Amino acid sequence: MAKPVVSVVKYEDPIRSLKEALELCDGLAGFRKSDKILIKPNIVYWDLDLPFPPFGVVTTSAVVFSLVQILFEEGFRHLMLGEASLPVPKPQGREVYKVLGYEKLRDNYGVELIDFNEEKFVPVDFGDYKLSIAQKALEADKIINVPVLKTHNQCKVSLALKNLKGVLDRKSKMFCHNVQMDLNSTFPRLVEKLPVALNIVDGIFVLERGPAPTGKAYRKNLLLASCDPFAVDLVGAAIMGYRAEEVPHLKYYAGRHGRSTSLAEVAVKGEEIAGHCSYVDYDWEWTAEDTGPAGFMKRGITGIAIRKYDDTLCTGCSAYYNAMLIMLLSAYQGEPFPGIEVVSGKKRLASPGFAKTVLFGKCTCVLNKDNPNIAKAVPIRGCPPDLKRFEKALQEEGINCRYDAYLKYRQYLFDRYKDREVFDLGLYLM
Repeated sequence: MAKPVVSVVKYEDPIRSLKEALELCDGLAGFRKSDKILIKPNIVYWDLDLPFPPFGVVTTSAVVFSLVQILFEEGFRHLMLGEASLPVPKPQGREVYKVLGYEKLRDNYGVELIDFNEEKFVPVDFGDYKLSIAQKALEADKIINVPVLKTHNQCKVSLALKNLKGVLDRKSKMFCHNVQMDLNSTFPRLVEKLPVALNIVDGIFVLERGPAPTGKAYRKNLLLASCDPFAVDLVGAAIMGYRAEEVPHLKYYAGRHGRSTSLAEVAVKGEEIAGHCSYVDYDWEWTAEDTGPAGFMKRGITGIAIRKYDDTLCTGCSAYYNAMLIMLLSAYQGEPFPGIEVVSGKKRLASPGFAKTVLFGKCTCVLNKDNPNIAKAVPIRGCPPDLKRFEKALQEEGINCRYDAYLKYRQYLFDRYKDREVFDLGLYLM
């Protein structure tokens, strides 16, 4: 049996580099001119209000535009582009597409722009459960999957298989983060139900401690392409320093489909990957006692226990988790906190011995509603929780956390790429 081919190409010229990647893996060989082709980028979310560094977080518009141009030149006319970004507080796909310049793809190439969150979702049977998948994705003849080369603090890497989670409705995405089902054994099955014909990993940047902009991006200048999503994930993981057997969802997929996790079973064409492999950390350091981020301990912060997130923390709460940490950090004035525990997710029960227990998010509030260990609950309800409500609730408890500290942090995240030529916003704002 022939080995699956993965091309690895240096990103030097938008069109030429992508064409080379596609030619090396024969990526368009199975496509017909009559096919309805759906392009699925990774736009987990975009902040329209606060500074947002997109490097390594979302797929570059440069790659998407190049792909559309190549497809159009090859005679493909039935092109769609779709994603279901985090809808906070409401679906904003149309506004994000405008920022990214995608309206030019519609006007110049006739690409249909689809916000899955505004479209119909269809329940699909996975045996033990059902997930609702965007009807437009199911109706496509071919899907071109365009993820980013990045790590993920819950599943180590986020590449082709993980990017397909973006075809789910909000409820199904939350289900992937439930207590009974392991996150790493749900989203890898989506590819079984979808006509994914080509995968292009945008490695212009690589993201450490992803998937959000709180991670740190580095310029990588690579494109990976393959008709096989698992094979391209093996190579992408290796480039970031991970063996497939170390990545739970890749190991699960391999076992389910009788695939080898050995890179020797993949035919890599183009660049020798050994020269591009370097370890990219995926997670934040926490204290051994699970009392909070290592950074809190280094600052001498005591009197508070922030329990580390787990894989039941879904994308909504994840997007605000770091903000919550920054706001708690702002409340520290050199004196110990007054005996606080902070819990999140769907399975963390509050512990005894704390004066106040902050319940971050609707799921945690429901789970701990009648928990006898809680002396004084500070519920931060919402799906996801509101940061202004968080600020108000804690200030009422005498904990002076400040939302403006988070705003300053967001500006810092943006400014650390400022005036650095390799971090070109023009790759996104077309």
